[in-house]
Formats: sequence, C-alpha cells, structure tokens
Amino acid sequence: QVQLVEYGGGLVQLGDSLRLSCVAPGVDFNSQSMAWYRQASGKRREAVASIQPEGTAYYAPFVEGRFTISTDKNKNTVDLQMDSLKPEDTAVYYCNVPGTGSWGQGTQVTVSS
Repeated sequence: QVQLVEYGGGLVQLGDSLRLSCVAPGVDFNSQSMAWYRQASGKRREAVASIQPEGTAYYAPFVEGRFTISTDKNKNTVDLQMDSLKPEDTAVYYCNVPGTGSWGQGTQVTVSS
C-alpha cells in the first residue's frame, strides 16, 4: 500500500477557498488514477472527484463547477482546489489510490456560515 498524506484543511467561511494536497510517494500518475473522497460526521464516505492518467477529471454533482482536481508530477501530489465553499462541504477529506486500498489519514475541512 501507498502511504498517502493529506494536508491543507482548515476552518474557513462561506464562500472562501481552500487547496488540499495529497502526497503520493511512488505513485505513477501516468498510469494510475487518483481520487478524493470526503466523510461528514455521521455520514458515509462519498466520492468527490477523480482524475485519470490522461487528465480527464470527474466530479460529484454537488462539487461540479466549484472544485478542481489536478496532479503535480514534479511534487507527486494530487490536489483539490475548492472554491465557493459551503457549510455542507464540511467533512474530513481523504485521498485515495483506486484499486489499491490505500487511504490517507484525512484532513478536516470546516466551513462556517
């Protein structure tokens, strides 16, 4: 398994932006897709966004147009730019390598109104 480390979370206000990053050592972004999930308190973990090796990105409807997933092959990170944040975006955000069972420890995002 891959030791994923997420960072960048924090406490922000309605409408603010945050950029999450996930360090993915040893992952070849040219052949491996990556994903971000989130889990709000008392709720199931849900997919937020994913990016394919060729760069195609997919988004959950509730973040479409507000979040952008990208990879930085120099830093070996997968990033999630989150704009126009809403209180309902409050959750722990996790990085994932699909098909490997590898998860990070998560980073908390809290959006106040």
